[in-house]
Amino acid sequence: MPRRNRPGPRAGGGPPERELGAATGWARAEAADDGEWLVRTVPGAQATKFYRCPGCDHEIRPGTPHLVVWPADETGSVADRRHWHRPCWDARARRRPNRRR
Repeated sequence: MPRRNRPGPRAGGGPPERELGAATGWARAEAADDGEWLVRTVPGAQATKFYRCPGCDHEIRPGTPHLVVWPADETGSVADRRHWHRPCWDARARRRPNRRR
């Protein structure tokens, strides 16, 4: 019998739960004191350009795993996406974005 590649239905009868991550290009929603955000993980193998993290103002070099974050509301667009180091994103409530240039 051939192998079934699709996950089965959930107990609640809804669609199967899917892990939204970097490999699929999907984002997960995060809510915090500073608002609601869509967060996508970018693995090092898919990071091919230089970016500047708004949390520490250091470069995110190609090959460095990081996060892409944008507002979850309807006002967020492609221009609102920011690339963050994961520790900087996790610490954003304790420190403000920094610009040293």
